Amino acid sequence: MLRLLIGGLGALAIALPAMAQVPAFPASFRTQAIETNGTTIHVRIGGVGPAVLLLHGYGETGDMWAPLAAALMDHHTVVVPDLRGMGLSSHPAGGYDKKTQGKDVAGVLDTLKIEKVQLVTHDIGNMVGYAFAAEHPDRVTRFALLDAPLPGVGPWEEILKNPLLWHFRFGGPDMERLVKGRERIYLDRFWNEFSADPTKFDEASREHYASLYALPGAMHSGFEQFKAFDQDAIDNRAFLGKGLLTMPVLAIGGEKSFGPMMASVMRFAATNVQEAVVPRAGHWLMEENPADTIKLVKEFLQ
Repeated sequence: MLRLLIGGLGALAIALPAMAQVPAFPASFRTQAIETNGTTIHVRIGGVGPAVLLLHGYGETGDMWAPLAAALMDHHTVVVPDLRGMGLSSHPAGGYDKKTQGKDVAGVLDTLKIEKVQLVTHDIGNMVGYAFAAEHPDRVTRFALLDAPLPGVGPWEEILKNPLLWHFRFGGPDMERLVKGRERIYLDRFWNEFSADPTKFDEASREHYASLYALPGAMHSGFEQFKAFDQDAIDNRAFLGKGLLTMPVLAIGGEKSFGPMMASVMRFAATNVQEAVVPRAGHWLMEENPADTIKLVKEFLQ
């Protein structure tokens, strides 16, 4: 069914590009550390026009969105955070349930004085975006989700049985000890197994993200994202009990990953769902087929 399914940090942000080059955000973008909801969120902001919020997933950071941000900036104010515990955001002890992270999103937007947004999300970003949209449906005008399910929604229990998703239950002190110093080995499993063509997730990107996930506390935070899925399922079922999302939703799956199932999942959570499949791509849509992914998103947001 599924083939694939902050001083010191500031210095690191400068040092990382020297180690590995990934697509850069346009020079006009600025960064801001926003303190909200008990954490500090690293945010990139640029462009002009109606706001669009881009949320990344596991194995990456907000850096994944640089090509899409460049494509949107002429007609949108683009806001790109690193999720709690990931990238250059802080690593608090808790709060990795997606409902809490939805409140992080609300706090970021409030600080930037942005009332309404269009959402574009991937992987765990889908889950955070859904929690935000479910609690603040009046603030989300359109919602594009890329290639990942929602805990507790639709065929979630069947999805959990897929052996490729072993990492959902992988965590705890011993697992952190096993992975420490071997972050690249661990992450390569995701980049390889969830790709239609692993070479599309290039070496520079692998080095870049592995360096970020090797930061103190980063792997622990990543494991906590998965550990929270049981609570996320409870929270999402409560959201569903209050009604489905009514804003236009675009459910995008990779041809060699979720494919049309992405739309099937979202029809359990929203009333107005469009389906799209990115050809020649697995889970890592922005790396494997950025041109078609960007085209789909731009057309949906217009």
